[in-house]
Amino acid sequence: MVTSDADTIPPETCPIADGMPMLGLGTWQNEDPEQCAESVQTALEMGYRHIDTAQIYGNEDAVGDGIAAADVDREEIFLATKVWIDNLERDDVIETTRESLDRLGVDSVDLLYVHWPSRTYDAEETLGAFSELVDEGLTERIGVSNFQPEQLEEAVDVCDEPIFANQVELHPLLPQAELREACEAHDVEVVGYSPLARGQVLDQPVIQEIADKHDASAAQVSLAWAREKGVTAIPKATSTDHITDNWGSLAVDLDDEDVDAIDAIDETNREVDPDFAPWN
Repeated sequence: MVTSDADTIPPETCPIADGMPMLGLGTWQNEDPEQCAESVQTALEMGYRHIDTAQIYGNEDAVGDGIAAADVDREEIFLATKVWIDNLERDDVIETTRESLDRLGVDSVDLLYVHWPSRTYDAEETLGAFSELVDEGLTERIGVSNFQPEQLEEAVDVCDEPIFANQVELHPLLPQAELREACEAHDVEVVGYSPLARGQVLDQPVIQEIADKHDASAAQVSLAWAREKGVTAIPKATSTDHITDNWGSLAVDLDDEDVDAIDAIDETNREVDPDFAPWN
């Protein structure tokens, strides 16, 4: 299995999208503080250099503990967090971002996202506050998350700073072709969360066949597929085995036939679908 060689894959093997490593560690639902800190430390010391969290995850303290414990310089880590939908008025954006930085134990993040275009979100006010944070040096880049093409276009139009990335659910059962095209048109990177569809892709016969062909795992094939699409994947993982397996995806090279076969999967499955989502 490719997994067995994962600990020999150096950080520089991971492709970079405009300064952002294209494979990261997601921390959604990683709620046990000790486990979360340990998984972040394990990932960083294995070679990961991209860590993703959010205010609503309730684990920014633990993520910060993992970063502090890892034998990796802060300057080498691409760190992202997200501002929750209750905190998107101007003053709340500023205040809660400072609180996030305190919890994370850092002076700034590399990427700060609007978590959803919902509730207190107002494009001009919210993104104006995000631009202020860039000016203050508290975030290097502005991102949006769960934005549909129309919300993305509005954000690009009103924001004084470039929109660096749009983080959305994306995997072989939800390839988001139209949204990826919209992001490309606006020079916005795509970051894919739940890239394994909460494990649903592992049961796909086509993906398993390709995994057997490459002596890889189904998870590794799915992550390699995302990379072929130009998508930065941030799979959540807590155990060392899963962190290692996902990192091993960097050694999997799919051919055009593999990609076409995955693209042809005739099944759609959206895992994250709250009532306040812009498509509802």
